[in-house]
Amino acid sequence: MTTERPDSSGPERFETIDQYIASFPIDVQPVLESIRQSIHEAVPGAGETISYQMPTITVNGKSVVHFAGWKHHISMYPLPEGDAEFEKAIDPYRSAKATAKFPLNKPIPLDLVARIAELLAARD
Repeated sequence: MTTERPDSSGPERFETIDQYIASFPIDVQPVLESIRQSIHEAVPGAGETISYQMPTITVNGKSVVHFAGWKHHISMYPLPEGDAEFEKAIDPYRSAKATAKFPLNKPIPLDLVARIAELLAARD
């Protein structure tokens, strides 16, 4: 799977998350960086890789969470199961059972991004 950048004519392949983020418009790059940072703060010692041509955060070499930029939103995959409070918080962003979409025209709920990462990292 390759990811189409909003400002390109075709798929690109990335070796690093830095390359991935740099491929986005300048106004989207800080949003992607803030998601990346929030995940790392929530999961200390996590690693990084590109998997399915998306930034992927790993723990002990195992993929935990992916995030991807699109023309109008940032997605996170997969979504963990959580308590009622988490489910209520994630509901407005749920795109599919296992996908959250955060619109780029609104502030990203970084506390929710961190909670997603924490729950996913705790699964294993």
